[in-house]
Amino acid sequence: MKVEVLGPGCPKCEKLLANTKEAIKQLGVNAEVTKVTNIADFAKYGVMFTPALVVDGKLKFAGKVPNVEELKKSLS
Repeated sequence: MKVEVLGPGCPKCEKLLANTKEAIKQLGVNAEVTKVTNIADFAKYGVMFTPALVVDGKLKFAGKVPNVEELKKSLS
């Protein structure tokens, strides 16, 4: 599984990254997590608001920081 956290590095983006890593850990799944900070890359997914989460090329969340439980549902 490829997971991308999109955001310029704001506190909300960092929280999404931390929540995502925790959700993956709790699920015990194998995932590659990357942080994308290039604004031009955001446009590839049509992201207008950050932070955003992309899983295997599909946009799951944008403009919000889901909690760990919400993320586990999206990642499983």
